[in-house]
Amino acid sequence: MNQFYKNLSLWLVIVLMMVMLYNIFNQQHVAETSIGYSEFLAMVESDRVQSVVIQGQELYVTDNSGSRFSTFAPRDGELIKTLRNSGVAIKAKPPAESSWLMSIVVSWLPMIVLIGVWIFFMRQMQGGGGGKAMSFGKSRARLISDKGDKVTFDNVAGIDEAKEELTEVVDFLKDPSKYTRLGGRIPKGVLLVGAPGTGKTLLSRAVAGEAGVPFYTISGSDFVEMFVGVGASRVRDLFAQGKKNAPCIIFIDEIDAVGRQRGAGMGGGHDEREQTLNQLLVEMDGFESNEGVILMAATNRADVLDPALLRPGRFDRQVYVDLPDILGREGILEVHMKKTPLSDDIDTLVLAKGTPGFSGADLENLVNEAALLAAKRDHEKLDMNDFEDAKDKVYMGLERKSKVRREDELKTTAYHEAGHALVARLLPGTDAVNKITIIPRGRAAGVTWFLPEERDFKYKDQLQSELAVAYGGRVAEEIIFNRISTGASNDIKQATALANKMIRTWGMSDNLGPLAFDKGDEQIFIGRDVGQAREYSEDTARKIDAEVSDVINRNYAKAKEVLLENIEILHRLSDLLMEKETVMGEELDELILSMKPDFKPSVEKFVKPKTDAKETAEDDDTEAKTSTDAEAKESTDDEADQAPGDEDETPEEGTTK
Repeated sequence: MNQFYKNLSLWLVIVLMMVMLYNIFNQQHVAETSIGYSEFLAMVESDRVQSVVIQGQELYVTDNSGSRFSTFAPRDGELIKTLRNSGVAIKAKPPAESSWLMSIVVSWLPMIVLIGVWIFFMRQMQGGGGGKAMSFGKSRARLISDKGDKVTFDNVAGIDEAKEELTEVVDFLKDPSKYTRLGGRIPKGVLLVGAPGTGKTLLSRAVAGEAGVPFYTISGSDFVEMFVGVGASRVRDLFAQGKKNAPCIIFIDEIDAVGRQRGAGMGGGHDEREQTLNQLLVEMDGFESNEGVILMAATNRADVLDPALLRPGRFDRQVYVDLPDILGREGILEVHMKKTPLSDDIDTLVLAKGTPGFSGADLENLVNEAALLAAKRDHEKLDMNDFEDAKDKVYMGLERKSKVRREDELKTTAYHEAGHALVARLLPGTDAVNKITIIPRGRAAGVTWFLPEERDFKYKDQLQSELAVAYGGRVAEEIIFNRISTGASNDIKQATALANKMIRTWGMSDNLGPLAFDKGDEQIFIGRDVGQAREYSEDTARKIDAEVSDVINRNYAKAKEVLLENIEILHRLSDLLMEKETVMGEELDELILSMKPDFKPSVEKFVKPKTDAKETAEDDDTEAKTSTDAEAKESTDDEADQAPGDEDETPEEGTTK
């Protein structure tokens, strides 16, 4: 309602100004041509004047043709007599009285208009500024109300541990005495750390919905301004608002915009961003107490934050929001599927298995794409085919139905994908095959999808099998056509990265022993892998390169051995792909069993965690998790995996999740 009255007042002022301008300029709406007094007398003597209006010493003359003139008359006592003798119609008016108010308005109106326009634009640039034109230092934090769509913890799935920690924060705010009576202290700050799309902002919105306390939200970039000192001023104002409304929560999204490490840049340390960070540090834990104000922040670059921000007393808790595992993905899919009508064949567990590495945002996009595809196909409900096609679209892009494909390129792609799938099914420790297709999508001409098992770490023999699977397509081309194409560029890239990890990071070399040669350090402001000193000799570097080549060549030979022993199955699978374009994993297993009766398909086994189970602190290497880029979950053939001859496409842009 206040905004309505503001707009009404603005329009009233505009209308009033227009009326005043009209009245000012309407007084001279009659256009007169000024003439000399002698010329006027000559017109009177020649009987060319029809009428005269006398207003003070101003004469307004109308001639016989209707033209109008004006002139200034001196005090001429004979003027009236002369006009009467000539038969001129005479009309007299009192002299116009000049209003002092009107004179002031006319004189100052342009300046008033300019000042008003300047104030208007300054208010717009400052987002209203609380009604003040010079409100640069005011905080831009928005207070989240209970109105509209309210997000609670019921809308959050797949990140149960993070949700549990934030539930405690909400409990602190609702009943602080429950903890303070035992000497506990309410956390001052909670930092949400995780990859993009894992649900950090959604978690903060859920806290706002559950807490029942004022919740202020602001972006890290909102503190940055072209004027010096504005960022620090906005931090002070933000915490001042928080203290007035305590207990409350302040949420800063993308805090790395202002929280980067100090003194690490090239251009000195005294800049606007560092002043803002210093003020933030003081407000979080300085001389003044901020009792009841909890600061929450989110970032996907915790490694670049200043250490002073991360110490206890400022961000007491760091909540890691990881990519969801198979059960988490199943829960997230179920949350997003609540608003969509589903057919009876939907199996969320199968969809969760087939989407390794998907974040919560990716899964939401998957459900949305499936709904769009179902609507396009005039389906009443979403079925499994809609989700499978949506997954392919999200991973690889649209089908390139209009692409003209040569027969030899299509055959090469079929053998390439058959090689990947066959090596994967016949070697131990590999993931089950979900689907093989030679339908071109995006930059790829074909792809083999896997259903990877959820593992916290992998063993050396499993990683070696993955190397063999990666080279299965290249080996199949070499065996069948006795030549190789550019189609395996992405496979080679992933296999090389995995082999380097095995030797340099995980110590899986018999000759070099359990040593790590890759520190993994990064220069935050200079760039990655720049300025790092190598801590081993040239001789050791040669041995590392030799070990990497050896592990690749051994598993390349293993893939070749598997395909040569099962060449007939390779031919049959390739023919089936040429005929159907897409072969599901069950069809592949049936084909192998028909030609190899002793084949036993491996079955994935995983144990659902018990809710009352105690946490274990097993020391595992986080880089060995299945979400690493090098450990490919599917073999995606970029560039000429798209078909030999497409050498102009960029092979580096892989789509492996």
